[in-house]
Amino acid sequence: MKTARKFIWPVIGLAAILFSLYGLYHELRGLSLDDVLASLANVSLKQWILAGCATLTAYAALAAYDHLALEHLGKRISIWFITICSFTAYALSHTVGASVFSGAVVRYRAYGSQGLSAGETGILVAFCSFTFALGTLLLSAIVLLLEPDIMARFASFLSVEASISTAVLILLLIGLYLLGSLAGFRPVHTKWFRLEYPKPKLALKQLFIAPLELIGAGAIIYFALPAEGNPGFLIVLGIFLASFSAALLSHAPGGLGVLELVFIAALPEIDPAAVLAALAIFRLFYLILPFIMALGVVVFFERAQYVAERKRESADIGG
Repeated sequence: MKTARKFIWPVIGLAAILFSLYGLYHELRGLSLDDVLASLANVSLKQWILAGCATLTAYAALAAYDHLALEHLGKRISIWFITICSFTAYALSHTVGASVFSGAVVRYRAYGSQGLSAGETGILVAFCSFTFALGTLLLSAIVLLLEPDIMARFASFLSVEASISTAVLILLLIGLYLLGSLAGFRPVHTKWFRLEYPKPKLALKQLFIAPLELIGAGAIIYFALPAEGNPGFLIVLGIFLASFSAALLSHAPGGLGVLELVFIAALPEIDPAAVLAALAIFRLFYLILPFIMALGVVVFFERAQYVAERKRESADIGG
């Protein structure tokens, strides 16, 4: 059983990649690499700069996830340490896949050096994941209300009424969460840790920070897409929310193939080569460059921890 659990997420990720690549093969038949490179060359300097600014916005908001979680725990840690730790955790988890688990490993190692217990780190990871879910749900509801026809891009049989009713249901669930925070419902005790509603002020911050991060990430793709045939930011954002959520649930490293399949299928009015070029820019800014930087942070941190441990051992021997 333990052996099966060890391999279940890699197997799920591999299956998602293979399925997505198979779907992409049928979507992109007849498309050449030259077409994609030509579309990439057509992206203007202004588009590159705007995509870069959107990336900075997204990662700044991601860092705020950890700040909110630590505020909920009542822990005070250097703002720079939190920011670097959050950036590293998300940069690695987004690229490696199985984001909750890979991000938890990074945070456990980093925040453990600052005195957080395993249980507290678990609450922090759960809080950050829930903040992301809240942001995804809130933005999805807004998109469904303002652009109810978007559901037809994923399933033609879904009606406008289905979009509106889904949005209303989501907003009611978020309202119940806020009500629980305002009412101060009793915390839930488990064997390992204690779960409790955040304070109302903190819950409201969650509903601001999480959408900001997702808007920044979705804007990377929006800015990189051509103006011709572009359905508008809300549609692109809605497709991003669906594709990114599917990529996370698939546990495929970097959502490989999943993002591409959903976007190309949901944006028939734009040349597939231009969509692939925009997604390549998204991967470069949001995944690849942060991943490389995060590896450097991990190496530096582990070296610093090793040197500090050696100094403590030397001091113990000398004493």
